[in-house]
Amino acid sequence: MRKAIGGAAGGAVLGLLVVIGVARVAAAETQVEWGQYLVTVIGCSDCHTDGAFAGKPDMAHFLGGSSVGFEMPGLGYFYGSNLTPDPETGLGNWTAKQIVTAITTGMRPDGRELAPIMPWRGLSHLHPKDARAIAAYLKSLPPVHNKVPGPFGASEKPTAPYFKIVAP
Repeated sequence: MRKAIGGAAGGAVLGLLVVIGVARVAAAETQVEWGQYLVTVIGCSDCHTDGAFAGKPDMAHFLGGSSVGFEMPGLGYFYGSNLTPDPETGLGNWTAKQIVTAITTGMRPDGRELAPIMPWRGLSHLHPKDARAIAAYLKSLPPVHNKVPGPFGASEKPTAPYFKIVAP
């Protein structure tokens, strides 16, 4: 019985130390570092970095948009946009608040909805602090001047390669 109680107490202390360690690490991170972590675990670069679909992401143009898109039958063809702060081809003219709004509500500053492939519905559950950290990280990236193809409507023919999404 003592071993069980001792084991439980040891487990509780270990758990407390882990929580304290995590809190200490989180406190030491900057908003940009936390945003970088979130962008990494969410997998933003999967769609927004050229070459990622082929397993060879172009890290020189990280989050600079993709030349390979998705066909969503009946909706059109969509390409991962440039998330860097380039003012002409990326998010350079967007405020941090506009980025937060886009990733949590699916609405762009111009009033259009983001492409249906963008998982904003899942991101809508982000804590506001986390969404702001993502925006801060995206604003901190080096600008990449890269205009991605499209979007193309369902009746248009895309000019770049794409994957076809087939829903069950």
